[in-house]
Amino acid sequence: MRYIRLPQFHTDWHRLPLHERNLVKQWMRDVLFPALEEYAANPAGYVWPKTLRFEKISGTDGVYAVTWSFSGPDGRATFHFDTVDSEPCLVWHRIGHHDIYKMP
Repeated sequence: MRYIRLPQFHTDWHRLPLHERNLVKQWMRDVLFPALEEYAANPAGYVWPKTLRFEKISGTDGVYAVTWSFSGPDGRATFHFDTVDSEPCLVWHRIGHHDIYKMP
């Protein structure tokens, strides 16, 4: 699966303290990327792990959110799925805390 980061994601990323960026990297490696690989192999029948708290953001056209930390900080990220060169792609919108939902 490919990954694209929108400009706001880059801005949000650099606003995160270093220790939070390290938490996100570990979460991506250990939790998110394995789930996305399983999803890419079987998107129609895939059930997201409850640990991701995967949800569609209401009032959007296909923007989703996941939780990368439940306890200090309350870490969230938003994205949508797309296709690039016939390959599934995750497009990152925002990363940070609960306030990113104001403009996901």
